[in-house]
Amino acid sequence: MGLIWSLIVGAIIGAIAGAITNHGAAMGWIANIVAGLIGAWIGQGLLGTWGPSLAGMALIPSIIGAIILILIVSLVVGRTSKK
Repeated sequence: MGLIWSLIVGAIIGAIAGAITNHGAAMGWIANIVAGLIGAWIGQGLLGTWGPSLAGMALIPSIIGAIILILIVSLVVGRTSKK
């Protein structure tokens, strides 16, 4: 049951980060889950585990980490598509 909660929370974190960066419409649910889970790892690694927590993920650092991830991926994909 813990894995399902992690996937659901990861999807929500990815969707919130996508909405904040205006890249949410281009991302599907799988991309939201991946962005949320990797973003949680990045955010908690950089900022710690402060704030409210759900399914073992600190929400605020996780959202910030997902935003960072989406912006970096957007930059890399944007540069490769212009060549």
